[in-house]
Amino acid sequence: MKKVLVIAIAAALTLSSCVSKQKYVELEEVQNATSDKLSNTKMELAAATAAKNAQSTELAALRAQSSKLMSQVGDLTRMSATSAQNMEKTLESINEKDVTITRLQDAVTRKDSVTLALVTSLKGALGDLNDQDIQISVEKGVVYVNLSDKLMFRPGSDYVSKEATAVLGKVAKIMNAKPTLEILVEAHTDTDPIATACVKDNWELSARRATNIVRVLQNDFSIAPERMSAAGRGEYVPVASNDTREGRAANRRTRIVVLPKLDEFNKMIEEGLK
Repeated sequence: MKKVLVIAIAAALTLSSCVSKQKYVELEEVQNATSDKLSNTKMELAAATAAKNAQSTELAALRAQSSKLMSQVGDLTRMSATSAQNMEKTLESINEKDVTITRLQDAVTRKDSVTLALVTSLKGALGDLNDQDIQISVEKGVVYVNLSDKLMFRPGSDYVSKEATAVLGKVAKIMNAKPTLEILVEAHTDTDPIATACVKDNWELSARRATNIVRVLQNDFSIAPERMSAAGRGEYVPVASNDTREGRAANRRTRIVVLPKLDEFNKMIEEGLK
């Protein structure tokens, strides 16, 4: 009986030992599998963390780049707005200048039209005279009537001849029809000296001649004196050499300069600029 019990106990212990070892092996396999899985998970987590960090860095760079681009866009927008304003102001300035230039050109054109009409009228009135005695020219928009000394005065005299008075009457008729014009009478001599009881020198002779012409225009042909000026230029503004007879004859001359009244011309310009 005891032998049987001992055998039974031994068998039970042997069975119990087999079950524990199998369970251990199973648990060990589970542990190994879990460890492998954990290791894999850690690796995946590390990879995911690295990817996340990379993405975070990339996102930060993109945000910085986006912010920079937005700042540049803002700068460009402000620059574009400023450029547009400046361009608009420039265009407005150009347009204003174009308008001003156009109006000034119109005013000058009107003045040129007046000048052309005056020249045409003078040539029509004086066209029957010898071209050597009278010449009409336009220089820089100013009309000049050049009268020879031979036509106007006797040698060394300041007395206006009858022929000259007739010519002055024709000029005066045109001038009276154009009250907005002013007259400057210039008298010139050559370099041949003159000295008499009444005339000291060529300068005085030229001044007397210019003054007498102005008096004829005023007294005989009713041109308002406030429209006229007289200037004696003497021998100091020659148009030719005084070394020849022909040159001296050319220098002895009377020049009637027809000018627009300065205030009238300014008014013409101002009207053109309105």
